[in-house]
Amino acid sequence: MKEITSTALFGVMISLIAYEIGLMIQRKTKKSFLNPLLLAIAIVIFVLQAGNIPLEDYNKGGQWIAFLMAPATVALAVPLYKNFELLKKHKWPIAIGIFTGCVTSVTSILLLSRAFGLDKELAMSLLPKSITIPIGIEISKQLGGMPEITVPAIVVTGITGAIIAPMICKVLNINGSVARGIAIGTSSHILGTTKAMEMGEIEGGMSGLAIGVSGFVTVVIAPVLVAISQYLFPL
Repeated sequence: MKEITSTALFGVMISLIAYEIGLMIQRKTKKSFLNPLLLAIAIVIFVLQAGNIPLEDYNKGGQWIAFLMAPATVALAVPLYKNFELLKKHKWPIAIGIFTGCVTSVTSILLLSRAFGLDKELAMSLLPKSITIPIGIEISKQLGGMPEITVPAIVVTGITGAIIAPMICKVLNINGSVARGIAIGTSSHILGTTKAMEMGEIEGGMSGLAIGVSGFVTVVIAPVLVAISQYLFPL
């Protein structure tokens, strides 16, 4: 058994099978909270625990799944290219929307950390919750956070966004495809974008754009907002 679980193929196969099971469950139940990725994570954890399989063995294959996230993200440029004229038409609302979303994300973490008495290290770890993992890890390190906390925070944010995005858009009467895509991509990065792609091609394209731009904006504004918050109310 050890010979099988310690191979890279095991990590890849268990990840793909778990995700397919998650997709099957969601298709049959049609419940948004039964997110395929969330179910896949739970299934993989259960298999590793039940089989007493070391995380290091799983990561031999799991790291290849993570590696493929980069080209998958780049592929989001395809629907964006198809809607390039729409992007030019709404460039200023899009830019303002992404910038406002990034400022709100960072500021809310700083204020809530202060309100709940979190120490600075934990606050900095949670700060990049709404951007992609590679950028989020680097920001966390730069600000003195803990990447091992940052990664699950980003994953939870993305899954939450993918689950509640349609409901939020409906409750707040957000009907514009561009507005919905930008809101989802800015707040819940690539995982939220998977739901945006299901909502429509325009939503998916705009959400893909928001992922890249929000990452850049957060890199720029996060240190500034942290410095201001430390001056006004030190953590």
